[in-house]
Amino acid sequence: MALYLLYESSSGYALFQAQGLDEIGQNTEAVRNSVADLNRFGKVVQLTAFQPFESAIDGLNQCNSVSEGLMNDELRSFLELNLPKVKEGKKSKFSLGVAEPKLGSHISETMKITCQSGEFVLELLRGVRLHFDKFIKDLKPGDLEKAQLGLAHSYSRAKVKFNVNRVDNMVIQAIFLLDTLDKDINSFSMRVREWYSWHFPELVKIVNDNYLYARVAKLIEDKSKLSEEHIPALTEILGDEDKAKETVEAGKASMGQDLTPVDLINVQLFAQRVMDLAEYRKNLYDYLVTKMNDIAPNLASLIGEVVGARLISHAGSLTNLAKCPSSTLQILGAEKALFRALKTRGNTPKYGLIFHSSFIGRASAKNKGRMARYLANKCSIASRIDCFAERGTTVFGEKLREQVEERLEFYDKGVAPRKNIDVMKSAIETTQNKDVEMEEAQPVEASAKKSKKKKSKSEDAPAEAANGDALEDAKSEKKKDKRKKEQGHGAEEMNGINGDVAEQDGMAKKKKKKSKDEVAAASETKKKRKSKE
Repeated sequence: MALYLLYESSSGYALFQAQGLDEIGQNTEAVRNSVADLNRFGKVVQLTAFQPFESAIDGLNQCNSVSEGLMNDELRSFLELNLPKVKEGKKSKFSLGVAEPKLGSHISETMKITCQSGEFVLELLRGVRLHFDKFIKDLKPGDLEKAQLGLAHSYSRAKVKFNVNRVDNMVIQAIFLLDTLDKDINSFSMRVREWYSWHFPELVKIVNDNYLYARVAKLIEDKSKLSEEHIPALTEILGDEDKAKETVEAGKASMGQDLTPVDLINVQLFAQRVMDLAEYRKNLYDYLVTKMNDIAPNLASLIGEVVGARLISHAGSLTNLAKCPSSTLQILGAEKALFRALKTRGNTPKYGLIFHSSFIGRASAKNKGRMARYLANKCSIASRIDCFAERGTTVFGEKLREQVEERLEFYDKGVAPRKNIDVMKSAIETTQNKDVEMEEAQPVEASAKKSKKKKSKSEDAPAEAANGDALEDAKSEKKKDKRKKEQGHGAEEMNGINGDVAEQDGMAKKKKKKSKDEVAAASETKKKRKSKE
């Protein structure tokens, strides 16, 4: 059986035929040793056909299809033109060696050609790759390297841009920044408290919240200027009139030292920066919530947006989190404690990042480990649904949350929870009902749009009809006028013609009369002459 080799280079498709394999050996080791010798290898493997790519974009498309294991139209036409034809209902008398097993299976399914992708074929293709520039005569030195470099860059760039699984990278960056902002805002707020306490130390005991403290410090500025006029503004910030009055009274009897205007300006500027960071932190949290509802809606509805984002960030991506078993997900974030326990042969940790969930805090001390294991199980299910589902929905996350609530009641009160299969069936039914409703809503909207169009057309129709009637009337009147004018002209012409004919007849009659009279007169004159003679 003849053996053909398909080689996908960066410059085009090449087809080789392997003949006389005995010269280099049938064994893989023998082929591997003889590949380096071009004289021996060139006698066995010969170039049959070569089809270069039309452009760099065409090469990128061909590379993408080959990497996905698909045979496109260009490759199929190339193989049909250069391979021996196979009769219908009969097996091929040759085999095709390919480097990609998926591509070989697709070719064999569509073209009914036997494909090979074993070690023997891979060694032959390695020799083809090594001596490829020697087989193609028109290739200049350096052209193949340039084509490889350009195709590699464009392929990698397209993969980075088109990678749908890396959309969760936004969530990872957002949760990292959120944690960093929390630390920075806390440290900056403490610095504002220490700095402004030199001027107004009593304010620390009245206002406990860091953000509110920065706002109050920004509003008060100099404590000596505090008066009852500031009470409405302080009440608006603190939300309590008593605290506002207490702040004004404390400012009047404060034991703090006075600050210069320059120092107060610096304190105010730093307080404003802290306020801006706190506002940005709120906006970033809202952004994280929306992104989590888009990327992992079920995980977010089950365990919360922040904890879910931390799990995704620690795993590296949503796909990696979906691949993790529930036992691994349970202790994500507690790796140090786990390895320390394994090293010292102590108790392993029961929970990692999921400890921040409210379910673990609500469970009793003896049931925290059970609750962590059960919650990790449900989080694993939710992450897999979010990763591999075609449509994003929160139905499964809500049902899983109900199951966790029921398990909490079971641990506390002994109420038997529902079975998992029943809950999943109800979730599937609700999603199917929602899909049906969405499908029904679309034709209704389309029909409403059509009806609106029809109404608008029907409303426009009378006006158009009236305008059309007026135009038709005007046209008919114009036509009538034209007809009358044409008839008048025709009558005048006919009258003129008839008059001319009548005149011509009269002239002819007169001529005839004249001619008769002349003949009679001539005959009389002849008779008179005869009588005289």
